[in-house]
Amino acid sequence: MKTLFGVNPQVIALALARMSESVGNSFLIVVLPLFIASDFVGGGTFGLTEVAITGVVLALFGLVNSPLQPFTGRLSDQTGRRKIFVLFGLTVLAGASFAYSFVTSYWHLIILRTLQGIAGAFIIPTTVALVNDLAAEDNRGGNMGTYNTFRLVGFGVGPIAAGAVIEAGPYNVSLPGLSAQLSGFDAAFYFAAFTATVAFVLVTVLIDDPDIDPADPDEESTSIAVFDQTGEHLLDPVFTLGVVSFFMAIGIAVFATLGDIVNTRLDQGSTMFGLQFAGFVLAQILLQAPIGRATDFYGRKRFILLGMVLLVPTTAVQGVILDSWLMFGARFAQGVAGAMVFAPALALAGDIATETSSGTTLSVLTMAFGFGVAAGPLLSGFLVGFGFYVPFVLAAALAAVGTVLVYTQVEEVRTPNRSADPSD
Repeated sequence: MKTLFGVNPQVIALALARMSESVGNSFLIVVLPLFIASDFVGGGTFGLTEVAITGVVLALFGLVNSPLQPFTGRLSDQTGRRKIFVLFGLTVLAGASFAYSFVTSYWHLIILRTLQGIAGAFIIPTTVALVNDLAAEDNRGGNMGTYNTFRLVGFGVGPIAAGAVIEAGPYNVSLPGLSAQLSGFDAAFYFAAFTATVAFVLVTVLIDDPDIDPADPDEESTSIAVFDQTGEHLLDPVFTLGVVSFFMAIGIAVFATLGDIVNTRLDQGSTMFGLQFAGFVLAQILLQAPIGRATDFYGRKRFILLGMVLLVPTTAVQGVILDSWLMFGARFAQGVAGAMVFAPALALAGDIATETSSGTTLSVLTMAFGFGVAAGPLLSGFLVGFGFYVPFVLAAALAAVGTVLVYTQVEEVRTPNRSADPSD
């Protein structure tokens, strides 16, 4: 298979599909809190405050899809098919996004967000497994980095576009025999459904299932191990990479729920907080592809280890910074650390996986990352009462533990091709 700068063309197509889907899905991060606070939705709140309902609705996506990912990943291994799982997930995601336009009660939101979480469980591990299947051993890092870069572009663009779509509403729609007014919320929901539909078309037309044999349901390689079966280390290396991904995600996410406190502490507005939050994503977008490519030539472990070391100070310092631009710099540096960890960790797990176990193996990391993104805000919301610096210090301590785990429990499984020209 010919590659474009070392990246499989089908991986680029899959990355574009995930970028499209991510734009619409991240739309909802901005749209749903505003929608809940509007007059369009009401009904019983299950004894919770409106703020609590908002938190539950937003958290449901990660809380539902993360524990399901190993099951869908393993099922894709056992069937030897990935594409059908991605298409099913995109169909459910598009349908649920469209259905938000009919919501009138809070329980409707709970059901639809749960359905979207289920859809995510079908999409996330199988797309990563597809990237792993389509990549070659000597370019897996570059393929993983490129895939993650496009996905993050979509994730970053979505919230910005969502605000603009809502503020520009209502819209007057005129079609032959039809004239109607569309609220900004309905337009946002229809757009989210449209982006998932675009992703569905891209996957349908441009992606083919790799020729892999279905895994034997009784095969040990399709199960998740905690302890190292070889006896060389205490912990299984893939499980260790999952734990490290979980710790990294917590470090990223503790910042997310502290907007009002950060703005007051640094005497800044919400725009600056948004820029600081985006600093991590910006670094990831700029660096994941080149770092992933570099791991193909210089090894995965050294980048993961260096990234975890860098994650410690860049996370801890956020708890004591009193300047807005220094906070942006810390978030950007934390993004550099994250870029050194996640894509190389996925590539290393892909190196370890067999042809019939990549769905199961890689789901460990994607599940762990999802749980970390959900746990970070919960930890910071509870711990910030003991001092602003406390959640950041705890997250930094976890990163330090992760550093030790990588150093002692993870090894390279392929020889880096240092003599090759990266431009080949």
